[in-house]
Amino acid sequence: MFCVTPPELETKMNVTKGGLVLFSANSNSSCMELSKKIAEDVNTTIMELLIMVYACKTSCAKSIIGVIPYFPYSKQCKMRKRGSIVSKLLASMMCKAGLTHLITMDLHQKEIQGFFNIPVDNLRASPFLLQYIQEEIPDYRNAVIVAKSPASAKRAQSFAERLRLGIAVIHGEAQDAESDLVDGRHSPPMVRSVAAIHPSLEIPMLIPKEKPPITVVGDVGGRIAIIVDDIIDDVDSFLAAAETLKERGAYKIFVMATHGLLSSDAPRLIEESAIDEVVVTNTIPHEVQKLQCPKIKTVDISMILSEAIRRIHNGESMSYLFRNIGLDD
Repeated sequence: MFCVTPPELETKMNVTKGGLVLFSANSNSSCMELSKKIAEDVNTTIMELLIMVYACKTSCAKSIIGVIPYFPYSKQCKMRKRGSIVSKLLASMMCKAGLTHLITMDLHQKEIQGFFNIPVDNLRASPFLLQYIQEEIPDYRNAVIVAKSPASAKRAQSFAERLRLGIAVIHGEAQDAESDLVDGRHSPPMVRSVAAIHPSLEIPMLIPKEKPPITVVGDVGGRIAIIVDDIIDDVDSFLAAAETLKERGAYKIFVMATHGLLSSDAPRLIEESAIDEVVVTNTIPHEVQKLQCPKIKTVDISMILSEAIRRIHNGESMSYLFRNIGLDD
C-alpha cells in the first residue's frame, strides 16, 4: 500500500516521520505498507509514486492501494480547444504502473473516476466542513451559502440543504472558474494567430460569449456569507466574490473548500481582502501559508482516511463512509 498522506495521518497509522517507511501491518509479515511524505514538487511526488507502485508490482504484491487525498491535475479533466486531458493521462499511468485501488477525496469532477479501470473511493470532506460551520460559527443560522459561480451551485445547494439555510449565486463578470487559462495549461499564454481559410469555404463562426453585468441571485444583506468550493488555488475569483458580497450588505464572509493549494501570493491577498476566514482541510500541507495569514484555518480529515485504510485492510465494507451522499454531493 502506497500512501501519500498528510502528517496527521502518520500518527494514526503508526508511521514514523521521515522519508519512505516500510513496516509490517498488524505484525503480519505478509502485509507490508509503504508511506511517503508529500514532497514540495508535485511532479516529483507523482514520479516517486509510479516508481514505487511498479516496484511493488514487480515484487508480486497482491494488492497496491494508493491513498492520494488530493488528486493532482484534477482541474485538467476536460477537453478545452485541442488541449490534453492530463487527468486521464495520470490515471492511465497509475493503472499501468500497477495500482489496484485508489482512495482520494473530493475530485474536482466525479467523472474522473471513469478514467481509471480500478476501484476508486472518492471520499467526501463535507461532513467535516459542515461540523466546523455548526461548531465554530455561533450565529450560522443567520448565514447564507454562496456559490461564486453557477458551476459551483450544486455544491452550495448541498451545503444549504443540510444546514437548512438559504443559497445565493454570483453570476456575471466575476465568473471565470471555467476559463481556458485558469488551470495553467496555457502558461505562458499562447500567441494568437489567425489561420488562413480557403476563400471557397464559408465556415460559420461561433459567436463569442459576453458575460452579463455581475449580479447576486439571492439576498445576502445583513447575513453571514459562506462561499463553498472544492479547490482554492488562485484566489482572485474569491476576492472578487467577497467584494461583491460586501457591497450587497454581507457583514461576515467565510470561504470553505476541501483542497487549499493557496499558491503564489494567495496568503497575502487573503490577509488584505474582505474575507474574514478561509477554512480548508489538510489534504495538502499548508503550514507555511498559515504562518503568513492567520485567517487560514485547518480542518483535520485524517480520521476518515485512516478509517478507509483500516476497512480495506480488514476486508470490511466501505459503504458506511458514503452514507447519506447524494448524486450531487
